[in-house]
Amino acid sequence: MFTGIVTDVGEVLAVERLGEGLSRLTIGCIYVGGSIAIGASIACAGICLTAVATGVRERRTTFDVHAAAETLATTTATSWGVGTRINLERPLTLGAELGGHLVTGHVDGIAEIIAREDLGDMVRLAVRVPPSLARFVAPKGSVALDGVSLTVNAVERDTFSTLLIPHTLAVTTFGAAQKGTTVNLEVDLMARYAARLMDKA
Repeated sequence: MFTGIVTDVGEVLAVERLGEGLSRLTIGCIYVGGSIAIGASIACAGICLTAVATGVRERRTTFDVHAAAETLATTTATSWGVGTRINLERPLTLGAELGGHLVTGHVDGIAEIIAREDLGDMVRLAVRVPPSLARFVAPKGSVALDGVSLTVNAVERDTFSTLLIPHTLAVTTFGAAQKGTTVNLEVDLMARYAARLMDKA
């Protein structure tokens, strides 16, 4: 479980194709060497992945993860290459401050930024979501885009807008986001369960 509060922007250092529908990625980060346990979960651009190895490369902590066929088919991980920058978050611990919202790391689909409006130090993004997920997005609700907890400002059919403050732009990959950028979308957990309950009613 995560909160959508990014703690580092990592970099893909290596991609190894292991066979049909399986890749191994090496990611560089600022986390303290030895603090990442084998088997630990790390949200990588909003995708919950498991650390299978750790190391050091050029004085930088690294960890390896496997991306399986389902992950590659349903997330932006399929397009990651050497040099790709990704938002990272370590899992939530009991008693820790919940600064964003509850995020599982289970990506629901890929969304697309269709407009970027620079407003001085802030940025407004317009984001188009898959039509099947549009009903889970509501004004003043929460979404996770590439692992970042964001507040929905306005919704129109399958498009919503969100405002990014200077801090978010500085500590995530969204500072470089442009029209046409695709992002991993996780809808709010509560909205998903509420919709499921209504379907059963």
